[in-house]
Amino acid sequence: MVKLTQDIQAAFEVEDNYGDAPDTALYHLGLLDTFDPRAVNMNITPVPSIGQSTDAHHASGPIDVTLPLKVALQGTGWQELLGNAIGKTDISGSIDTAHCLTTNTYSHVILAKDLSTGHHTLCNGVVVNEATLEADYTAGGYMTLDCACTAMYSEDDDDGAFTFVPISGGAAMNYNSLAFPSAPTADPLLPTDMTLSYSTATVANALVITEASDVGNYIEVGERYMRFFTEDDAADSGYGASGPIVATGVIDLDHSDYDSGSRMTTIKVDIDAISGVTCTENSSTTDPQNLVKGIYKLTAGSATNIPAVASTTQTLTEFNNLKTVSLKITNNNTPIPGKTDSKWLQNNGMARGKADITLDITATAHNEDLYDLYRAGTTLPLVRLDFGTNGSIALTNGTITSFSRPLSSGGEVVDTLSIKFRGNGDYRNYSAFAISTDFTLQ
Repeated sequence: MVKLTQDIQAAFEVEDNYGDAPDTALYHLGLLDTFDPRAVNMNITPVPSIGQSTDAHHASGPIDVTLPLKVALQGTGWQELLGNAIGKTDISGSIDTAHCLTTNTYSHVILAKDLSTGHHTLCNGVVVNEATLEADYTAGGYMTLDCACTAMYSEDDDDGAFTFVPISGGAAMNYNSLAFPSAPTADPLLPTDMTLSYSTATVANALVITEASDVGNYIEVGERYMRFFTEDDAADSGYGASGPIVATGVIDLDHSDYDSGSRMTTIKVDIDAISGVTCTENSSTTDPQNLVKGIYKLTAGSATNIPAVASTTQTLTEFNNLKTVSLKITNNNTPIPGKTDSKWLQNNGMARGKADITLDITATAHNEDLYDLYRAGTTLPLVRLDFGTNGSIALTNGTITSFSRPLSSGGEVVDTLSIKFRGNGDYRNYSAFAISTDFTLQ
C-alpha cells in the first residue's frame, strides 16, 4: 500500500514525568504541516582496522531522537507546544498555564497513527527546544507553529501496545485501548485572526500596594494571573479563594468583575480588603491585564508600584500594514545521555536552558514611528499578540535591536525590525516574564 500524508494524524498527552506517559487520554495535535516521529539517529561510529575496511566494525552510541513538527494554529495542540517551549506553571490544582518562563522540564508523549493501516509510532519525552510562530499576510494560508523537538525514545507498533518501559519503571506504554481523538472541526487561525499591538508608555504607579508588616512577600503579574507569595514562596493565605481570587493567593485578571467600568478600581478594592494590606490605584479604567508583567517585591511599610499600560482594552497601538510576523522562542536545552530499559539514549534526561525571545516583523513603511522608536532606544513595555477567544501572548520590555529599510526600484519600501524582550520588576528572576500567556494547558 502506498502511504499518503493525509492518512497520518497525531495526538498528544502531557506526561506525568519526563518520558513517562500516563496512557489515560489523548488530544488531537491539529493540522500537520511537517512531522517525522522516526527521525532517529543511532550515532553509529566506524571502528577502522589495518588491512580491512574503514568500517571494519560499528560501535553504537546513544540513540538520538529529534522530532521536526510544524502545525497550524488549530485546536489546542499549538498552545500545548508553545506552552512546552515556555514552561508550564501550576497556578492551582485545576489551572495550568504558560504563566512565564520556567526552569522545569514539561514534556509530552506524541502518538502518530496511520489511519489507513492502524499502525502507530510513539515518541515520549518530547520537549520543544525551539518554537517559531509565523504569520504571513502576503502569501495567504494559516498561521503556523514550527517546532524543533527532542524526544527520549521512538517506537513503532501495529496496534499501540508499546514495549518501552520509562524511567519510572512499571508497565510499558499502552495506547491500544484508548480511542484516537477526532481532528478539530474549526478552521486554523489566519494571520487576520491575530492582532499585534504595542505600547510605548506606562502609568508608573497604576497599582500601589503597601503591606504593614510582612517582610519579603512578593507578587507575580502574568498575562492572566496575579499571584501573591510569602517570603518562603508559599501562596499567601491572606488571599482566600472567592470571586476573582480563583485560588489561594491567585487573582484572575480576566475575571468578569474586571470586564468594564473602573476596572483597576475594582481590583484595588479586592486587594485592599486583605488584612494588613493597603492598595490604591492611579489608572482607574485600565484593564488589569495591561499590568506590566514581572515580579515585584513588597517591603514592610513601603509602597510597591506596579506599572500598567493605560488602556481599557487589551488591544494597544496596532502595528500597521504588516507583511510577516515571527515570534521565536529559542531554548538552549541540554540533553543528558543515559540508560533506560536497556537502551542508551541521548535524551535520557533533559535540562532546560535559557530562553531567547525574539519578535521579527516586516511591514510596509508608511511613517517614521517604528524608526523613531529604534533611534531613540525606546523600550516597549508591553507587546501583545491577541488571538481573540483563542487567548493571547504578552511580551514585556521589548528593545528594538535592529531596523532596516532598504530601497529598491519599482517596489514599496519595507521596514524590517527585530525586538528582544525581558521581564519587569525588582525581585528574583523577573526576566522570566519576558513572555506570558493566558493559555490554559492540558
